[in-house]
Formats: sequence, structure tokens, C-alpha cells
Amino acid sequence: VQLQASGGGLVESGSSLRLSCAASGTIYRIRNMGWYRQAPGKQRELVATIHSSGTTNYADSVQGRFTISRDNAKNTVYLQMDSLKPEDTAVYYCKADGVIVAGRPYIAEGYTYWGQGTQVTVSS
Repeated sequence: VQLQASGGGLVESGSSLRLSCAASGTIYRIRNMGWYRQAPGKQRELVATIHSSGTTNYADSVQGRFTISRDNAKNTVYLQMDSLKPEDTAVYYCKADGVIVAGRPYIAEGYTYWGQGTQVTVSS
């Protein structure tokens, strides 16, 4: 399984960006998909997650500004980021967990995969 993230870039404060992350491979199930970010000198932190049922979870810092969604048929997760702030600057990583995939032994909890990251830079 490979996760390919895209959509990052350099924008001004108050602007919007939309990130996408597509999982490729023979995938039977993905339980959760999500976005995490890591700013220079800081630990990686959760931004938002979405369960296959549609249940979402957001970090307090992005609640009301970011919206996560997914297309289960395409194994793709999106992050719509509005009202961006300079403190949103980071490398954004997508994650898929609870993955059941062809070619690996079945385990009930599934496997975890990370994407390669996409840079988001917000100027003031």
C-alpha cells in the first residue's frame, strides 16, 4: 500500500488549500484515515481523522476551519483548509490505519501506513 499526498503549497494568511491523499494497492478495508502535521522543531500532531463510517475528529486548533472527508470507493482522504494561519505551516502527512490488504497476513486490527508528506506554508 502506498499513500500519495498532494495539494500543499505556499499561501497567504486567510487563504484556503485542499489536500488529497490516495491509497493504492489491493485494499479490502481502511478503518481510519487522517492527517497529521509536523512543524520545524515540534512533534508530529494530529490534525483530523475520519472513520469509514464518517465519524470525524479534529484538533482544537483547526476545529471550525478545517474539514476532513473521504471517498471510500477511491480510498482517498481530503483535508479542506480554510482561514489558514501562519501557525498552520508544517509538513502534512496522511495516515491510514486498520488496513486489510492483499499480500499480507490477516490481523484483526489491520496495518498502518503513512504518506510521504506535503509542505504547507502560510505567510503572514
